[in-house]
Amino acid sequence: MSIDLVRSREFSSQLFDWVRGKGRILIVTHDNPDPDALAAAFALRHLFEVKAGLDATITFGGVIGRAENRVMVEQLEIKSVPLHSLDLDDFCVICMVDTQPGAGNNSFPVDREVHLVIDHHPLRAETQRCRWFDVREDYGASATILYEYLLCNDVYFSTKLATILFYAVKSETQDLGRDWGMADRAAYLNLLQLSNNRILFNITHAKVPADYFSLFGRALENARLYDNVLVFNLYEIPTPECVAEMADWLLRMQGVDYVLGIGRCGGRGVLSLRTSAQDAMCGSLMRSALGDLGTGGGHGMTAGGQIDPLIGDRVALQRVEQTVTQRLLQALDRPLVEGRSLVAGAA
Repeated sequence: MSIDLVRSREFSSQLFDWVRGKGRILIVTHDNPDPDALAAAFALRHLFEVKAGLDATITFGGVIGRAENRVMVEQLEIKSVPLHSLDLDDFCVICMVDTQPGAGNNSFPVDREVHLVIDHHPLRAETQRCRWFDVREDYGASATILYEYLLCNDVYFSTKLATILFYAVKSETQDLGRDWGMADRAAYLNLLQLSNNRILFNITHAKVPADYFSLFGRALENARLYDNVLVFNLYEIPTPECVAEMADWLLRMQGVDYVLGIGRCGGRGVLSLRTSAQDAMCGSLMRSALGDLGTGGGHGMTAGGQIDPLIGDRVALQRVEQTVTQRLLQALDRPLVEGRSLVAGAA
């Protein structure tokens, strides 16, 4: 058994011994959860049920907006409850997956105690004050950590559970092409054999409304090039995931190594940074770009940020775009030049 599997077995075994008899459990993901957050929460709830005989509630702030994620939740029956609808005093054990206390990307009150954190983002000081935490920055997905817990505790992988975890690792690491490690590769290959191919097809080919395609035009129209850095502003967006989705898409452009996207959803600024540079530090770059405007973090090749609140008109959004662009260029040691339009004739 590898060192990481030994760590997973020892940590999870001690955790389940501690949690027995503690009362109701709440599992919190980051706002507008992605497949990795949802899969990690689903697997942790399953583990609590099987190993400790306890039920747990999954919750998050925001919405599940991306079409693929909605199909995943529907077809794999991932049940959750909106955070704002809960009385938090009803829960005795608070868990966080794929996020951490004070990270800025979850709506859980910062003044409430969190007992358990499982994540693959950089370890935060607030997390180290929790009773239990397992944070592995060298893992590409939180779902991989939960996969190891299931494996080490001899928990049966149903087709549904395997499919949820596989899709999480697949999407989070872009099919083992981004921010992955050997543990992610092992989980990916083993879970693939157990997954439901039809459900995976339905998720990856989810139908989208007609107005979804207008986002592509808006991203292209508002994109600006600064050497090998591309910045775009979507302005008002229907769901927060739109920014990351467009950033991933624009990163395919030849000659572009960094993409920074900006938008506003429900009065909150949403930022996404993507790179094809294997040795980049996107989390640090995002924090440099935001400065005192908001909070952000991420991995080597991906990062996200929030500005809450982000008020004002279109001009206010343009000012934010200019500020974060200048800071990003400075952090990348690029000249502060005027950007050129990606699309000829764009304003």
